[in-house]
Amino acid sequence: MDIRSALKLAGEHDLDLVEVAPGAQPPVCRIMDYGKYRYQQSKKHSTKHKTIDLKEIKVRPQINEHDLLFKMKHIKRFLEHGDKAKITMMFRGREIVHASIAQKVFKRISEEFSETATIEQAAKMEGNRMTMVLVPK
Repeated sequence: MDIRSALKLAGEHDLDLVEVAPGAQPPVCRIMDYGKYRYQQSKKHSTKHKTIDLKEIKVRPQINEHDLLFKMKHIKRFLEHGDKAKITMMFRGREIVHASIAQKVFKRISEEFSETATIEQAAKMEGNRMTMVLVPK
């Protein structure tokens, strides 16, 4: 179809004549609503974003050295996958009196991940728990 008749046909239907394949011989055009096409393309590209999950690790104030290293390995894996890591310290009974021990554990974790993560929420008490959230850089 020649260009003039294609433009006339597109105008009659209130659509646009869009060149789809300019490298083809002869060039290929399509009659479509270009605004709607651009909107659909932008929606298709916007849904490809990775969703960020919040992964939780639970620790105790009197955690063993090996157990803490094991938990930090899990936190590292979560951060490498692009997920947030929430560290929850649970207190039982009179352990809550010794919050300084928990602060030392959180300080050690934050120092370990200072280069690879940022602290979104610093260590804070919520009832009988203390939480901290790390986000990958």
